[in-house]
Amino acid sequence: MQGAAGNPVCPPEWLALREPADADARSTALADAVRDLLLPGPLLVRDLGCGTGSMGRWLAPRLARPGGQHWVLHDRDPVVLSHAVASLPGGVTGEAGPGDLTGLGADALAGTSLVTASALLDLLTADEMDALAAACTAAGCPVLFTLTVSGRVRLHPEDPLDAEIGAAFDDHQRRDENGRRMLGPDAPAAAVAAFARHGARVRTADSPWRLGPDRPALLREWLAGRLDAACAQRPGLAAHADAYRDRRERALDAGELTVAVGHTDLLAVPGERA
Repeated sequence: MQGAAGNPVCPPEWLALREPADADARSTALADAVRDLLLPGPLLVRDLGCGTGSMGRWLAPRLARPGGQHWVLHDRDPVVLSHAVASLPGGVTGEAGPGDLTGLGADALAGTSLVTASALLDLLTADEMDALAAACTAAGCPVLFTLTVSGRVRLHPEDPLDAEIGAAFDDHQRRDENGRRMLGPDAPAAAVAAFARHGARVRTADSPWRLGPDRPALLREWLAGRLDAACAQRPGLAAHADAYRDRRERALDAGELTVAVGHTDLLAVPGERA
């Protein structure tokens, strides 16, 4: 799960700030579809990069059924992981699965009813994405991945620097970090291709954040993170950053600024289940 500026480090405060917008944005149609295809009986759900557990709080009630649910929550951050396990909805059991989720293979997924994640895929490399698709399809696990950034962002009113800042931010999300080139906004297309290549049937749905005067704190934090990341990627933008920030802050304070931040949700069903 990604932080405000496309950073893999996600402070709990940022996760709490974005959770209501995440809940409003996720595709209920894909959630209903995955519920309908799951086999009868108790569910074992694995949530990859779970953060503080917002996906479990949103999805578990939608999967409610006789037999109950057990969630295995995977994250490298022990602080948010303990919170996620403790905050699962009533009637849902859970356990922590610490460690590097990119190492999960088909054997580790044996018996899993559903693999899910939120705001994660853009942090993977192309090879990691392919390995995850291979593992899930080999294990026969449907997947529901939500809120993968798509790079489609619309701000109103427009500003002459929007396009340049957006391009720099997208490049920042595709950056090389410790020898890993992250997918960033290329992740939705890469995920579709990877799961199709491994024989899954794939459905996608748009799941944009819609931010405006009703969510000023999230919009302010999103703007700051976007601008900081853009300037880190293209230092030449720093000369214009303060003026741009001031224009956007004035529009936000006046209740005039709205933003649609594009995301894509993905449902992939292995061939034998499709």
